Amino acid sequence: MRFMTTPEHSETSAEAPDSAEAPDVADAPEERTAVAAQGWDRASADPQYRAAVADLLGALAYGELAAFERLAEDAKLAPTLADKAALAKMASAEFHHFEQLRDRLAAIGVEPTEAMEPFVAALDGFHRQTAPSDWLEGLVKAYVGDSIASDFYREVAARLDTDTRSLVLAVLDDTGHASFAVEKVRAAIDAEPRVGGRLALWARRLMGEALSQSQRVVADRDALSTMLVGGVADGFDLAEVGRMFSRITEAHTKRMAALGLAA
Repeated sequence: MRFMTTPEHSETSAEAPDSAEAPDVADAPEERTAVAAQGWDRASADPQYRAAVADLLGALAYGELAAFERLAEDAKLAPTLADKAALAKMASAEFHHFEQLRDRLAAIGVEPTEAMEPFVAALDGFHRQTAPSDWLEGLVKAYVGDSIASDFYREVAARLDTDTRSLVLAVLDDTGHASFAVEKVRAAIDAEPRVGGRLALWARRLMGEALSQSQRVVADRDALSTMLVGGVADGFDLAEVGRMFSRITEAHTKRMAALGLAA
């Protein structure tokens, strides 16, 4: 799936630790802003909002394309043919999500590669700095990074226009990677408990790297940062940004428990 660059501040119902389901962000605000009650045609009359959506969809699109590439690479490390096939299927789903976002960008008059370009360096840098050394680290990386990204996008989606929100939520559909990662990682820890300590340290490093990269990217994109702190998707003030990242962090902790790891 995608890895979103989010600001450095503070990842819906949580399952018990032994669940294979990835918990979603809990208790995200239910109220809709004025923008979120509008369709794209009306909301896009604001040029700053158009720019923010172009950034958001561009980041998502490149994240999906990178996820496709990463899953294809992870398949090379898979220990069995069944695992290779499962990851190949997930990679295909990620590419389909990329195509949906690419087509939407084109439909609203934005050149897709131009929309993605500002996010390439940060995402590629993150992946270079967090290259997994083995199959299990690759699974944890995808699970942790993708989940943080999905939580963030779902939070932002609540304040997007109805058309953009529907697309964002559609491409956030789980491709099956979450339950696949939980099953494989927990089985590995059961077989060799010492693996858990190494993977927990790895997951903490991933979280830190993700937040560090994200702060730099959002700071460089004025329209996107304005969407986060207010002025475009109205009602999204600094206090709410802090609460949002608290929810994201809490959900991350619950996912770590689902993996059998300490956050």
